Amino acid sequence: MIGRRGPGPADPAGQVPDEALRLENVRKVYGADGNRVVALDGVSLSLPAGSFTAVMGPSGSGKSTLLQCAAGLDRPTEGRVFVDGAALSGDSEAALTKFRRQRIGFVFQQFNLLPTLNVMQNVLLPLKLAGRKADRREARDVLERLGLGERLGHLPSELSGGQQQRVAIARALVTRPRVVFADEPTGALDTRSARDVLGLLQESVHLHGQTVVMVTHDPVAASYANAVLYLADGRIVGHQAAPTAEAVAERMTHLADEVERQRTMTEA
Repeated sequence: MIGRRGPGPADPAGQVPDEALRLENVRKVYGADGNRVVALDGVSLSLPAGSFTAVMGPSGSGKSTLLQCAAGLDRPTEGRVFVDGAALSGDSEAALTKFRRQRIGFVFQQFNLLPTLNVMQNVLLPLKLAGRKADRREARDVLERLGLGERLGHLPSELSGGQQQRVAIARALVTRPRVVFADEPTGALDTRSARDVLGLLQESVHLHGQTVVMVTHDPVAASYANAVLYLADGRIVGHQAAPTAEAVAERMTHLADEVERQRTMTEA
């Protein structure tokens, strides 16, 4: 859902209880005067709990910046972010880190696995850092569903790139975060592994009520989502419910053509 939600019960901060993610007029500007780049230009959105949203747009549209600001990995220049009804704020990096551990999971384009820890240890690490009991049975179950049941004792260097990405996804899901942000999670995977990963993300939404926000360039991956948000030049320019791969591919083609026309007119 884009923009503000309709009338309904809200807490004193104005948050609707079933709202998983909310951005209010978020801007992100890099660089100083004379060399400024506006990565996000007043983005406002609201996503309900238990939803799976794909974020798509041309290169440089602000997709990854949107995820990083929404997940608290980067601070917006202006605007506010709410995750699971709580304002994402903090006077220190330690406060933001605690917030993320309690509510957020993130799957990076880079795997960010610790090279000296094996697969099981990497997956359980976030639980230990958060001071929570490590559920090895659940971790094993997630890893087995990702085809890694025979690799639990292997180090990252003993895995392929696709296998490392699946470990990173298991690590993000096993803590049961309220919101999972994924930046091109299937980019390094073959077709079968990508399908398994996307199915697991769907399962986390449908069975566990988690919310998934996924940046992708792949229309097939986007078709696993409940809805697609389209970005261009740091702004939300479209929304598509119940996407199919064909409809997404057509929308992306038209969007890329429109962006190119606008840039050509600006430069003329």
